[in-house]
Amino acid sequence: MTVSLTGFACLMVLIFARVPIGMSMGLIGFFGFAYLSDYNWVAALSMVSRRVIDTSQSYSLSVIPLFILMGNLVTRSGLSKELYKASYAFLGHLKGGLSMATVVACGSFSAICGSSLATAATMAKVAMPPMREYGYSDSLAAASIAAGGTLGILIPPSVILVIYGIMTEQSIRELFAAGFLPGLLGIILYMGAVSWTVWRNPQAGPKGEVSTSHQRIKALKGVWGTLLLFVTVMGGIYGGIFTPTEAAGIGAAGAFLIALARRSLNWRAVFQILSETAHTTSSLFVVVIGALIFSSFINRAGFPDQLLSFITGHDLAPMTVILIILTIYIILGCVFESLSMLLLTVPVFYPVVQSLGFDLIWFGIIVVVVTEISLITPPVGLNVFVLSGVLKDVNTGTIFRGVTPFWFADIIRLLLLTLIPAISLFLPQVLYH
Repeated sequence: MTVSLTGFACLMVLIFARVPIGMSMGLIGFFGFAYLSDYNWVAALSMVSRRVIDTSQSYSLSVIPLFILMGNLVTRSGLSKELYKASYAFLGHLKGGLSMATVVACGSFSAICGSSLATAATMAKVAMPPMREYGYSDSLAAASIAAGGTLGILIPPSVILVIYGIMTEQSIRELFAAGFLPGLLGIILYMGAVSWTVWRNPQAGPKGEVSTSHQRIKALKGVWGTLLLFVTVMGGIYGGIFTPTEAAGIGAAGAFLIALARRSLNWRAVFQILSETAHTTSSLFVVVIGALIFSSFINRAGFPDQLLSFITGHDLAPMTVILIILTIYIILGCVFESLSMLLLTVPVFYPVVQSLGFDLIWFGIIVVVVTEISLITPPVGLNVFVLSGVLKDVNTGTIFRGVTPFWFADIIRLLLLTLIPAISLFLPQVLYH
């Protein structure tokens, strides 16, 4: 236990010294493993090389660059504008309707894009100008984009769910199925947060124009590409027609064809998309490899077993343990971004959760939801800082004030998913059991 805690303390020092998280975890994992092996540097180097080779050659991980490529192609093709128009056509006439349309558009776009930060940055350019034009307050307008963008890491296809599934050896297609209803619940609760905000301050989100039936049908025609791509990718996975990796390849090819049809590609754009995909994938793989090396050190130190012994020795109820873990996640979310937090903690917590008899598919969903909360939690809240970078004239304080109702909506959703596991497990049980 002492060695493990010392390793965590050293890791925190490196992270706060601004050493990249992947490099920090890799260094602590390497030296910690060598220390536990009586300074057998050959054993430590062998462990590191095995982790690097196995990760780089993993067929399961090939789904990540393909989904990232699909998201980059979708972003380039400009589908976000059509999604926003379609959402506005049905919701724009309500009080706070443009913010509700933004939440729905973010949820739909993230279902294809798979990235919270990309969703927030893209929708900021699409949704902010019309909301300002209709007199929406900056706090509500920016907050609905920041909060809606968090849906990107839960609604499938989700890169974080893929990484969690690989780390815990769980079915990726079951995780994707489990994430659908919680993602839909998130959209509904966010729309409720918008309603509550405009109920308290009607001037924050005045009504927009009422769309005619013809305008609504026309708006729906503009999103056929997105709907077709989502149904093909997710329908194929849910129906067992192809694996998640095959679905990612089909999705990337489909997004490429849509981008070609919309004439949004040229040689320079293709080069930029491939470069961005390679850069993002490389960054993710460095963090994943570092996390796996750190996990080897933690497991060799026996920290998960010692943590389980501590829990059983104090006779804590299993649900009490889950609530403690979720509290730890919320606190960590104030200083860590979502992926780093998940990679750092899952190797420690999931053996304990599994030993207590909980379903790891369900645990994966609540972990992703609680990491979503970290994206809009001060002082780190990455989505908020992404927005403040895109919207130069809106400061972070204004956005953080605006996201408070959405943060409470997330806490309500987290409690519902924790206390009613059937919300997450219904679709996996119906489809695969």
